[in-house]
Amino acid sequence: MRRLTYRIPRQWDGKPVKAYARGCLELSAKAFAGQKFENGMFLNEQPCRANTILHSGDSLCFFLPEEPAGYPAAPLPLDILWETEDYLLALKPPAMPVHPSPGHDRDSLLNAVAWHNQVTNQAYRVRPLYRLDKDTSGLLPLAKHRIAAGAKLEKRYLALCQGKLKGSGVVDTPIGLAPGSKIRRECGRGQPAITHWQALAGDGFHTLVALNLETGRTHQIRVHMAYIGHPLAGDDLYGGSLAVVSRQALHCCSLRLECPALGVAQEFYAPLPQDLLSAFPWAETPSQPIKKLGKAN
Repeated sequence: MRRLTYRIPRQWDGKPVKAYARGCLELSAKAFAGQKFENGMFLNEQPCRANTILHSGDSLCFFLPEEPAGYPAAPLPLDILWETEDYLLALKPPAMPVHPSPGHDRDSLLNAVAWHNQVTNQAYRVRPLYRLDKDTSGLLPLAKHRIAAGAKLEKRYLALCQGKLKGSGVVDTPIGLAPGSKIRRECGRGQPAITHWQALAGDGFHTLVALNLETGRTHQIRVHMAYIGHPLAGDDLYGGSLAVVSRQALHCCSLRLECPALGVAQEFYAPLPQDLLSAFPWAETPSQPIKKLGKAN
């Protein structure tokens, strides 16, 4: 069982447990509610409540029970870039779904993680911190418990878009399901969606673009870039050509992960994978994480 212990600083003397957990540790409402309702909070080794008053020097402990993974294990390749008691960061390849689904019952990334946990004698509910489409590659963090799942994230993408793009811009238009489809999205209806983009390089036919998202709508980058007339190469669902690459040329390249409750503040970078570099050999990616283009989600 994971045990998190905090020594209460002077500035939180006289404040209730909830105020410290939400204000100093920045726990999400869901994470704190889980601790509260499952009797997982102890102050000076005694059970406490959300409104229990803290004093300087007190010892506040959160106990996190082990949870079953919930997915069948399968011996699949798994590229782990970083792993701690709280997180696992995987590099997702293209053509692998994140979650099991009909037709992909045992070949998803979560099946591979379940196998890894089985081999390493770990037991936790697998919590991806966001979703990547099946044919999108890149960084994918997973939390090992509910407190870790409340991390703040900034992520950036690289895409190979058709046509010439210069400078930078913002696409601010809502996205919703296209009429008569359960998969395809379109602009002009649905939920608000904002995408920041910046052109990095090009060969006259395609442009390497860096992107930040303020919102996290399904297919957001793919839909927005198609909307402005520059669909992703290989994304035939949204008008992209399969002539150069056979999957949407989209890669989650950069991630900043912060969780004050766990003392974590890490940055990670994964350059374009080999299949995209082979298709676009001119698309040399930056050697350092791409700077923030706008507000990230």
